[in-house]
Amino acid sequence: MCNAIKKLGEAELEIMQVIWDSGYPVTSNYILKELQGRRKWQLSTLMTSLTRLSDKGFVNCDRSTGSNLYTSLISESEYKTGASRHFLEKLYNNSIRNMVATLYSNQTIKDSDIEELRNFLDKLEDEQS
Repeated sequence: MCNAIKKLGEAELEIMQVIWDSGYPVTSNYILKELQGRRKWQLSTLMTSLTRLSDKGFVNCDRSTGSNLYTSLISESEYKTGASRHFLEKLYNNSIRNMVATLYSNQTIKDSDIEELRNFLDKLEDEQS
């Protein structure tokens, strides 16, 4: 993964997903409410995680309004691109072919998935020519 983007833990990723999905600055209480049912956290636990996310460069906290408003500094797309690249490098020696072959041979993906992938790649190729 790109050196500038650090890895997110599972809980941190859930927090970031709430912030990304909102599309606007959110309060810690908003995040806590959105995480209900997934995480049984107290506000103090969330605040600790938000501080870590800020230290890692993922969120900014705007304290100028009287209530802390959190915004993402890294887009969801940017994070997913880096995480996907890191995953591919670490587990499949940077080979998409190896990844698909492994998933297919272990019957994790079906023939219909391969067909969907083939159609997607054909469409990409058509768009590039």
